[in-house]
Order: sequence, then structure tokens, then C-alpha cells
Amino acid sequence: MHPILKIKRPLLGVAFGLLLLLGGTAQAVELKVLSGNGSRPAVIALCAQFERATGHKVVVEFAVNPTVKKKIESGETFDVTVLNPPVLDALIQQGLVVGDTRAVIGRIGLGAAIRAGAPRPDISTTEAFKRTLLNVKSVAYPGDGASGKYFVSLIDRMGIASKMKSKMRPMSGEYNVEVVADGGVDMVVVVASRIYGVPGVDMLGLIPNELQTWIGFATAVSARSQQADAARALVKFMTAPAAAAVLRPIGIEPFVE
Repeated sequence: MHPILKIKRPLLGVAFGLLLLLGGTAQAVELKVLSGNGSRPAVIALCAQFERATGHKVVVEFAVNPTVKKKIESGETFDVTVLNPPVLDALIQQGLVVGDTRAVIGRIGLGAAIRAGAPRPDISTTEAFKRTLLNVKSVAYPGDGASGKYFVSLIDRMGIASKMKSKMRPMSGEYNVEVVADGGVDMVVVVASRIYGVPGVDMLGLIPNELQTWIGFATAVSARSQQADAARALVKFMTAPAAAAVLRPIGIEPFVE
């Protein structure tokens, strides 16, 4: 079992409180979560813990944020969503997500990773990161979504867009890290939480602070959920202070009010 999937004692306490909130004898239900890819390891871990603690079943579907937004706008049924705050807020304005359930889970910066066992390049400074990018044969990044768009703009900002053009490998959100593990691409630059838990890759760390951007993710309940109480309980579980015990080890900075 992956260590982030083990139930933490503080979260058990949160779960018991939620069970009391639900009346303690609430029948187990199935919840559907639509989530962006950047928060994948956190959502997997927290939903697994919620299942064990409450008896509810949680089915999660991942995609890049724009795709999740389109699914919700097209009428796909779901109970809870986890998205970048601006995307979530747009859905709230459309009345598709309940505004008073909105809660921020945390934020994460961009990180870089290579195939496990490969020589570790230096990305500790702007110049070192730039030099590493110019030396690798190929770099994967999300073809859609906030982190990929930022990385493309960053390449231009560093003045190496023309030299990097043949090296850039836009990938689907479901495969941009895995392609490095498979040996198809030398390096990936993506929201760092996406890297954790993927076998066959070594995390190099976050990109330098002066180049960094912070990408948040938040959660809320569907306006059409048929399991609103359980859905609200899941949102509370994922955003409880005790969730930091799950978030920090996978590089996510929990939101603190």
C-alpha cells in the first residue's frame, strides 16, 4: 500500500465528526468526483480515507481542468468537483456548483522529474534550470491546463523558445509523467503533485522560485447532487486541517485561513 493512502489518526477524528454530522446512521452511498489532474494524488488518498472511515464509495474521474469544466457544463452528473479556483468559480457563477460549499484545499508549484536512475541534472537556479532544459533531448508537459500553458510562456520568458521548439512534447494530462517513466521523453515539467506516486520517475524538485507559479485547487458540491449531505461531508473531509498530514508529504501546501 502506498504510504499516502494509509489513514492518519487526525483524519479519523474528522471522519467521526462528519458521521455525527450525517446522523451517525446514514446509509452508505456512492459519490462521483470530477477532478483536475494536478490534484490527483491528494484526491486519491483523501477519497480512499473517506471511504474507509465512512463506508461511502467514491468514484473519481480525472482530466485536465478545461475538460472537466466542459463535462460539467454539458450536464454530466457528479457530486463533488476539484478544480483550479478560477475554473470552479466560473461554474459557481453558472449555477452548476454550490457556492457556499466552495473550499480551497491547497496550492502547489511546478516541479520537474526524470526517469528513475538517470543522471540527475541541476535545476536549483534559473541558469541551471535553463542549461538543463537546453541539454535534454525532450521535455514533456501538459498540452492543456494551467501548468502547461505557464511552462510554455516560461520558455519564451527565458529567451529559449526557438532552441526548445523541437524538444517540447505536449502530452495529455493522463500521460505526461508516465511517458518519462516509459523512456519516451527525458524530462517532465508539470504541477509537482502530479509527479508523486508515479513509479519509474525521480522527482528533481520544484523549479526555481523566481520562475515559479503557484496553482491552487479547490472543491465544491454539484448543484444537482442527489447525495448532497455525503458530498458536503467529503468536501469537509478534504479541507479539514488534519488533511495537511496527507498533503504536505506529496508537496502540496495546505490552505490556511
